[in-house]
Amino acid sequence: MQGFGNLLEGYRRFRANRFDTARERWQELAEGQAPRAIVIACSDSRADPATIFDTNPGEIFVVRNVANLVPPFETGGGRHGVSAALEFGVTQLNVAEIVVMGHEGCGGISAALTGQFHDAPEGEGGFVATWMAQIGGPADAIAREHGIGEDAHRLLEEIGIRQSLANLRSFPFVAEREKNGTLKLLGCHFSIRDGELWLLDEAEDKFHPV
Repeated sequence: MQGFGNLLEGYRRFRANRFDTARERWQELAEGQAPRAIVIACSDSRADPATIFDTNPGEIFVVRNVANLVPPFETGGGRHGVSAALEFGVTQLNVAEIVVMGHEGCGGISAALTGQFHDAPEGEGGFVATWMAQIGGPADAIAREHGIGEDAHRLLEEIGIRQSLANLRSFPFVAEREKNGTLKLLGCHFSIRDGELWLLDEAEDKFHPV
């Protein structure tokens, strides 16, 4: 329980240092939220968007999953967790931006490049393999041409961001709002080692440091 004990200590610090000094703001948040952006980020514990963007509660609507992937628009069966979050954030909260944020050293990207979980049963990597199959084609091509080192990881991390942006545009309610100028889509990549954020210029199809 030491791990949870540490979390409880963190809660006590939050309660004393952040909640009590901003009680009025928390009372406002209790009435509802109006975040300015959706941030689609990886579940990786080192790539917390609230920390990286230095935001306060209520400012960003965060969707996190392995490798910050957005599946394409689909209907029918299945539990569409990312799609449900997008639908709520865009159509109900009316966010102005959607940001897809990848990061350095992503474990999901590594799994896709190395194929370490291919044919593994669920509970032993199978869920990860199925999820990462979304970028299986590019992963195989990069591994053949570049191997599985840091450069290959960065290439696939950037491809994942680009593909997620393309898949976002397959959602009618996203495409419509982007077309009429009420919604903007952005892609970025965070370097854990350097603490540096790189922003995708879609016109140039290149990432540039902020």
